[in-house]
Amino acid sequence: MASIPQIKTYHFLPFKYGSELLLDIGRIETLKNYVLDGTLHQLSFYEIIFITEGSGTLALGENKVSIQPKTIIFTSPGQVRRWEIEQQVKGYTLFFEKDFLHLFFSDELFLYRFQYFHQYSHPAEMQIDEQSFRKCLQLVQEIELEFGQIRNDSNHMIRSILYQLLIVLNRYYAGTYNIQPDTYVHADFYRFRSLLEKRFLQDQTVESYTRALNISPGFLNKICRQFSGLSAQQMIHHKLVSEIKKQLHQNKSAKEICYELGFSDPSNFNRFFKKITHITPQQYRKSIK
Repeated sequence: MASIPQIKTYHFLPFKYGSELLLDIGRIETLKNYVLDGTLHQLSFYEIIFITEGSGTLALGENKVSIQPKTIIFTSPGQVRRWEIEQQVKGYTLFFEKDFLHLFFSDELFLYRFQYFHQYSHPAEMQIDEQSFRKCLQLVQEIELEFGQIRNDSNHMIRSILYQLLIVLNRYYAGTYNIQPDTYVHADFYRFRSLLEKRFLQDQTVESYTRALNISPGFLNKICRQFSGLSAQQMIHHKLVSEIKKQLHQNKSAKEICYELGFSDPSNFNRFFKKITHITPQQYRKSIK
């Protein structure tokens, strides 16, 4: 029986430039050992990739992203991925820890306000027109320029440019997929998204989240459908399936995963996975070997 590959994790290096700086930028073609890693891996931080040249695919979770010019790819912490390069890829990668922004804005929910991170129902990438892509690259290059001459106040300058870039990207993403672009739609929706990332392993019912948020199940479902297109329970299930797939990439049996995630028995586990993905855990595992 073929062995199932272990997942490598890349962690952020905050003191690369001397003093702590929780954001970095690089040209894709100069960071091959990290960015274009052809093995199964995940990041412990956020990343936005801007493709200017090249072709191939990026397997991101259960989805495959087509690599082509003017493509922008968003990776959230913990997503499992693998690059399959056909023609040399060039462009920029921008990666950062959540604290780089949310401590400055005193808002733990800050990164949950952007539609492209922690996304459940829409792709983790977008293709945009030449003019829009150039606008994004201009901001990216302003950040790159600041890194070329780090000063005492550089973190503030970089943060301000990044903030503008995130807003611009959110508008383009919302326009691409015809979803709500406003980053201040309803605080309870962002609170739910944040709680879901932290508690989905132990809390898998809508009621457990509505108690924590002190809102009614009906209201939570209303805002989830309005801003994500999914019900609250569907969002919980999608997050759970994402974790199951992640663990199936590792040397864990379906039975082991079943009990770790709180299912009563393997048959219920198999039924749940097949209902959401239309294949069994065993079939999924076979497809990734």
